Amino acid sequence: MLWTVLLALLVLLLLQTQLSVCLRDLRSGGSVSPLHSPPPSSSSPSSASSSSSSYNATQQRLPGAIIIGVRKGGTRALLEMLNLHPDVEVAKAEVHYFNVEEHFRRGLAWYRAQMPFTLPGQLTVEKTPGYFAAPQVPVRVWDMNPAVRLLLIVRDPAERLVSDYTQVLHNRLTQHKPYQPLEELLLHKGHINHGYKALQRSLYHLHLARWLEVFPLEQIHVVDGDALIRDPFPELRKAERFLDLPPRINPSNFYFNTTKGFYCLLSAGHDKCLDESKGRPHAPLSTQALKKLCRFFRKPNKRFFEMVGRSFSWC
Repeated sequence: MLWTVLLALLVLLLLQTQLSVCLRDLRSGGSVSPLHSPPPSSSSPSSASSSSSSYNATQQRLPGAIIIGVRKGGTRALLEMLNLHPDVEVAKAEVHYFNVEEHFRRGLAWYRAQMPFTLPGQLTVEKTPGYFAAPQVPVRVWDMNPAVRLLLIVRDPAERLVSDYTQVLHNRLTQHKPYQPLEELLLHKGHINHGYKALQRSLYHLHLARWLEVFPLEQIHVVDGDALIRDPFPELRKAERFLDLPPRINPSNFYFNTTKGFYCLLSAGHDKCLDESKGRPHAPLSTQALKKLCRFFRKPNKRFFEMVGRSFSWC
């Protein structure tokens, strides 16, 4: 009998507690107890926020476009200028994935990890000028993505050669190492030395032929490096069209720096000039040696012009 009374009192106490909770909820405007609140619908703000967050999440993606060369042709300038576009994110350093065996063995997961984080719809761009002259690279790039877009920036091959030598010379002097004068490397018994590596890098038609064995010409956009330095905007507009980007880069994004002697970039009130290695004075080359070099390049240049369907004002 006593246990029955105690049980009844306990039930009454629980009922009284529940009634108090209900009355408190009613006074506060009829809100529902959180323990019984319905799950958020797909149109609820929290759900929309989650969906938006998922859609806008950044991630590292393989490049949709690669600047493949040429070395000392203006690849860094082109990359920095393309990075002015809001739909473009660029790899800050040269990756050398396709042309360095140690890197290539690490696989595409490693390559992707070198890329910037991008939003859906943004274009990832990588540049490694060493790709252009490396025989194994075109097939490897194709295997990664047959639809990738390739940008090739070229300049007067004679000027490119001298610039190439100048960079190597600067690096050697910085390391306190000797280096031969340019003419000793370029000429052998008064004739052009065909084995000089800087010369071989300027034989554009030989390297482009390997790329055209794999990719159609329509997938390779040739940028005039000399024109890019003289007047960047027209070349950038062509590159935007090739990459299917909406026109967002404007003439106001560039201003000529009279001290440096070339254009600098301006975006959102901030300016940026290329580092001091750009525009470095070239190593000396005699007029006679330069004339020999220009004569040597006439036939290779003509073949390159025929391959790309356009000509350039080179020596």
